[in-house]
Amino acid sequence: MRRVRYEATGGPLFLEEVPVPEPAPGEVLVHCAAVGVTLPTVRKVTEAAEPVPLGGEIAGEVVAAGAGVTRFRPGDRVTGLCFGHGYADFAVLREEMASPVPEGADEVTAVALVRAGLVALGALDAARLTPGESVLVTAAASGVGHLAVQLARARGAGRVVGAVSAPDKTEFVRSLGADDCVRYGDDGWADPVDCVLDAVGGDLLAPALAALAPHGRLVAYSSGGGTIRAYDLLVGAKSVIGFQMALIARGRPELYERWRRELWRLYVEGAVRPAVHGEFALADAARAHEAITTRANLGKVVLRP
Repeated sequence: MRRVRYEATGGPLFLEEVPVPEPAPGEVLVHCAAVGVTLPTVRKVTEAAEPVPLGGEIAGEVVAAGAGVTRFRPGDRVTGLCFGHGYADFAVLREEMASPVPEGADEVTAVALVRAGLVALGALDAARLTPGESVLVTAAASGVGHLAVQLARARGAGRVVGAVSAPDKTEFVRSLGADDCVRYGDDGWADPVDCVLDAVGGDLLAPALAALAPHGRLVAYSSGGGTIRAYDLLVGAKSVIGFQMALIARGRPELYERWRRELWRLYVEGAVRPAVHGEFALADAARAHEAITTRANLGKVVLRP
């Protein structure tokens, strides 16, 4: 089978031929029809001290199941987060990280919707959003962000603001249902909001915190790091909450499943629609990464083995 790999920090990415992996106990082997490209994986190529497997969201058909697997069997269509080599024709997936793809949905939709949508829903839950409150979503045109804008509206937000890096993204974000769209460099960003969902981190943490109204909540789910001052929390009685999906999937599978059902229900009802920026062949994985690093993507970037 084909697999994308790199040998040194910074790349380049290349295709190699390797044997099809065997699923270990608790794993399923998936024939990949779609692979989602994520910012954390892109960052690993440029930042990790040594080469790591290129994992990510995958969707496809189960072709084999390891010992102890009870929820899936060959022929089932699944999607989930692969921590091993996911940029490949075949990949292994832990059973607890997998969820079924319902009839009527294709694999590209599943990859664009499920993992990113679960992160967005989880961040909204972590923010304790109540109907009528206002929400600011950073990276609002990204794979997670564009779903967070729609899900905030579906959850009853009174005002939804998207924050983006470039003006050519504002029309896209407004088309998702955002009431307003601001750029990171704008002075004062927007009127104060009750919640901020931050997928950027780094230097953006301070202005994101400043955008909160008193008693506001900032949910940080970025791999970009960053530092804020405790005093800036104190003066406005503000809160910062960290969110990581892997902890939910492993430690609270019932909540993970509830979010998954809600996500597909909202999709069927038309309340949320995943946008796909582009579909790239495995051999074009470097171009897919470039769409992320240059912040050119509007929605999800997908590989199609």
